[in-house]
Amino acid sequence: MALFPSLLYSLFLLLFSPAAAATTIPLSLFHSNPSPDPYKNLIHVATQSLTRAYHLKNPQNAAAAAPLSTHGYGGYSVPLSFGTPPQTLQFVMDTGSDIVWFPCTRRYLCKKCSFHGADPSHSPLFIPKLSSSARILGCLNPKCGWIHNSNTTQCRDCKPGSKTCTQICPPYMIFYGSGSTGGFGLLDTLDFPGKRVPDFVVGCSVFSSRQPAGIAGFGRGRVSLPSQLGLKKFSFCLLSRKFDDTAESTALVLDGESDSGHKTRNVSYTPFVKNPNVAGKEAFSVYYYVGLRKITVGGKPVKIPYEHLSLGADGNGGTVVDSGSTFTYMTRKVFDLVESQFVGLVKDYQRAKEVETEIGLRPCFNISGAGKVALPEIRLHFKGGQEMALPLENYFVLAGRSGAVCLAVVTDGVVGPESSGGPAVILGSFQMQDFYVEYDLRNERFGFRRQICK
Repeated sequence: MALFPSLLYSLFLLLFSPAAAATTIPLSLFHSNPSPDPYKNLIHVATQSLTRAYHLKNPQNAAAAAPLSTHGYGGYSVPLSFGTPPQTLQFVMDTGSDIVWFPCTRRYLCKKCSFHGADPSHSPLFIPKLSSSARILGCLNPKCGWIHNSNTTQCRDCKPGSKTCTQICPPYMIFYGSGSTGGFGLLDTLDFPGKRVPDFVVGCSVFSSRQPAGIAGFGRGRVSLPSQLGLKKFSFCLLSRKFDDTAESTALVLDGESDSGHKTRNVSYTPFVKNPNVAGKEAFSVYYYVGLRKITVGGKPVKIPYEHLSLGADGNGGTVVDSGSTFTYMTRKVFDLVESQFVGLVKDYQRAKEVETEIGLRPCFNISGAGKVALPEIRLHFKGGQEMALPLENYFVLAGRSGAVCLAVVTDGVVGPESSGGPAVILGSFQMQDFYVEYDLRNERFGFRRQICK
């Protein structure tokens, strides 16, 4: 975490001057600014997916039951309620980060943000003064260290050994692939149906850039929502993506009572891989690594060198599962092999290279006039022998009016920035649509099952 200039302390004081069983919440698709033009949607998603991958590979270190919904192309969001009385806002669910934060106070500023075409100043905000249970996080509170990824006190101007220091926890700054946000730590009550969780640490962001909604971090850090709730497991079923906004949602299930030996029916499990401990890349400890052992295209193994799929001690290589990414990312050396195998196996359709140039995805094939489209199957093979057979709609996307389909995988040097190091493969949510997925935290394993999500 990076510290704000000391001037923000004065702003903060001005803003805040006085005036168990499984829980289910809705999970919905979220997109901040959908376009009626399918081409623009695809370009946006491809660029955002690669930008997201760049962030996960090169992180900047700074400091019960409900619905999960989706709105066109983008992430998945959940409604969470904080405060007394509760104030409800939408949060983008992100398994690739750990802090939970919301747009906060009436002075909240959002630069280059778009809320479905609306003025950001008219979008939902959390107002601490309206919550009788809201408290500023102090520097002596151990939870202040959670925000700043530290086990030491964050007090800078207090006498050594002081137990009465009133200094607030230093401000935070969070960098995402698509933007950033900053603010101050707050303690308040998280309100679930039939359950209230006091003293939950949440970020009160007073300004953001390109972050049109709050984020609920579901990663592995101490400050994440699963960690603060002491969850044993959380699971969800990802709605199939459409090109338009929809009010549909499925359930995000938060389980704090799961027994140690229970396996969900018909779910395939693969163990989480131990996170790397790399100085300067502390964010790697937040990710969910899985052991992807092999990729097959058309039933034939892609000859990927072992060092790419294997996680090294330096944090390079390996595979991450990330709900915050849309299209799956593969590092160039992996992607080129996968692409080459597709191109070699597809004989019935011509390459649509003009579409590839326009959209930034490849390979693309012209399927105009084709009756039933047949393309090579892609399978992901995980440690433990488990296989994920992806349906065609999970790895090829229709390129709007062009009559072409494109592989929904991004890599370096096609769109967005170049990146190096970090995970070699980042499995995105597009590839997981219409899959039930389970993060079994108690047993350190990732589960999946194909089903229609509704």
